[in-house]
Amino acid sequence: MNQVSFPEPSPDEDSSALEESRAQDESSTQRSQFSLLAAHIQHASTGDRAALARLKPEALQPHQLAALARALSAAGLASEQWHADIWPRWALIAHGMALAGHDGKQKLGRQLAHAGVSESRVTKLLTSRGDAFTQLVPRVLRLLASKGVAPNWRELGELVLKESSSLRSSQANAEEIRLQIAGPYFSALARAESKS
Repeated sequence: MNQVSFPEPSPDEDSSALEESRAQDESSTQRSQFSLLAAHIQHASTGDRAALARLKPEALQPHQLAALARALSAAGLASEQWHADIWPRWALIAHGMALAGHDGKQKLGRQLAHAGVSESRVTKLLTSRGDAFTQLVPRVLRLLASKGVAPNWRELGELVLKESSSLRSSQANAEEIRLQIAGPYFSALARAESKS
C-alpha cells in the first residue's frame, strides 16, 4: 500500500497560517459588532444617542460613559475586551455612528465621493495618523451627515481599530483598508469627471 506523505509545514508557515486565520475570524466578528452597534444606537433612547453624538473619546463624561458601555455591551464587545488602548477607538466608532449612522451596502470610497467630500479632505483622512486621524474622522462624519450619507462602518470602523494599533499586522491591514477606500473614491471621481 502506497502512502502519500505531505511535507510538514515549517513553524513559520504554521504560525503564519494560524495568525491569518485568527485575523479573518476577528475581522468577521468585528463586522458583526459594527452592525450590532449601529442597530443599538439607531434604536437607543434619545438621551443615549445624544450622549454618544456629543462625546469626546479622550474625555468621557459619566452619562457618556454609561451610554457607551450599554452600546458596546449590546454590540457583543465583552467588558473583558475594554482595554485602555481599545476603548477610545470604540468610543470614536460609537460617536461616529451616532453622528452619521451606518450603511454597509456601499463602499466607503463611493460614499465619500457621492457626498462630495473634497479630494484634499479624503487625502488627509487617508494619510493622517494618530491624533490627526482621530480629530479628522468626526469632521468628515459631520460632513457626510450634512449631505445625508451614512458611512460604511465595516470599512471605517476597521480602519479606526487598526490605525492606532501597535501590532505590525494591524498597521499593514490599516494600509490595505486605506487603499480599499481610496480606490472606489478616486474611481468615482474619474467617472464623474468623464461624464462632465
